[in-house]
Amino acid sequence: MTAKKKFYITTPIYYPNDILHVGHAYTTIAADALARWHRLKREEVFFLTGTDEHGKKIEDTAKNNNKNPKEFVDELVLRIKKDWKKLNLTYDKFIRTTDKEHEQVVAEILQKVYDKGDIYPGKYEGLYCTGCEAYYTEKDLENGCCPIHKKKVDLLKEESYFFKLSKYRKALLELYKKGFILPKYREKEIINRVTEGLNDLSISRTSFNWGIPLPFDKKHICYVWFDALTNYYSATREKNREKFWPADVHLIGKDILWFHAVYWPAMLMSAGIELPKKIFAHGWWTFDKEKISKSVGKVINIDELIGIAGVDSARYFLLRATPFGEDGDFSEKSLIDRHNNELADKLGNLVSRVSALAEKYGLEKTENNLLKKLKLKEIEKHFENYELDKALNEIFAFIDNCNEYTQSKKPWETHDKKVLFELVEAIRKINFYLAPFIPETSEKIAKIFKTDKIKKAEILFKKII
Repeated sequence: MTAKKKFYITTPIYYPNDILHVGHAYTTIAADALARWHRLKREEVFFLTGTDEHGKKIEDTAKNNNKNPKEFVDELVLRIKKDWKKLNLTYDKFIRTTDKEHEQVVAEILQKVYDKGDIYPGKYEGLYCTGCEAYYTEKDLENGCCPIHKKKVDLLKEESYFFKLSKYRKALLELYKKGFILPKYREKEIINRVTEGLNDLSISRTSFNWGIPLPFDKKHICYVWFDALTNYYSATREKNREKFWPADVHLIGKDILWFHAVYWPAMLMSAGIELPKKIFAHGWWTFDKEKISKSVGKVINIDELIGIAGVDSARYFLLRATPFGEDGDFSEKSLIDRHNNELADKLGNLVSRVSALAEKYGLEKTENNLLKKLKLKEIEKHFENYELDKALNEIFAFIDNCNEYTQSKKPWETHDKKVLFELVEAIRKINFYLAPFIPETSEKIAKIFKTDKIKKAEILFKKII
């Protein structure tokens, strides 16, 4: 018996101190759609998400709330899990960097890298953004501010251990030749920066206590990226999950591509661990043409997102509205327009009309010429290439064909059971490919058309006026 093909996909692990918004939802919904697709193909899937819970920012915020850090993050994680449930996400594991198993694996890797001679002590002085938990050079800043958080950075001086990142420059450049970074157009920036040269990476702090101590010097706390990035590997060290490493794809936002495409593979090379196959960095979402920002009120949280038109409409909009990988703009009007014009008018109307006619007149098997218009190979290719928007474009092009076919054949006048058979089979096939995107609606459609004894469907998508 042939073993099942395996597919391992990850999201970034999210910082629990932040309010989850449309940007977080986008990454995780996309990963969920891809995981669902590979399950439909009868593959063995491991879908990982979770939280990054260590660091000075958490330590300070917890203190300001009169809580210890673990108590503080426990409460926040519960909120995140509730949000993910609302979005109908089917992750297989929710990892936390405070998990003891994870902490043990981080310590093991640090010790391996240290024993190899790739970690050494020194002193670090640099411009530090607490929000990013990262150091910047002067040229990276915008008017003296972090380019992401738009806040002044701090000049920090402290003892630190360093990872010999510079040692892996050539190996990283060789890796990029193999198509490690997707989409392809994001590869050039990384290659250019690495070609210019790499500085060794500060990997420890002594200014706070909330984190994993270095196994070879307990006075030092592991730097966030050595801790956080290891989650992708530590999750597969559990019993029966070892088979999933290496990851097929790390799905991330473009703002953290550098850490995933440079730090992470170099760390793994040093530790002698097989590398993940791909890193896919998607674009940012703006909100009404402005950058999402909690401080200026330009943010939409998970409850607000799904409150506009429902969960499936939110999922559909995010994955259809912009080419996957590029930046997109979120607006309530755009979501409602797609809900009304595409989900209600096109898909919903097709299901409603055909189910009502099939109940009234019945079906008669025949050769299905209509299905020949469905571009199955193209849709499947788009899934494999992470082109989720293109897959939806093809599916809805076929829905248009089905609606046109219904209009031209007029089965409400002809009572043609063969035409209705063609349309029912077409809807069944459409539903198979829509399931990763709109799973709740897909379940409803599947129940309606489960047998040939079809009952008229209830309205799937109520129009929003």
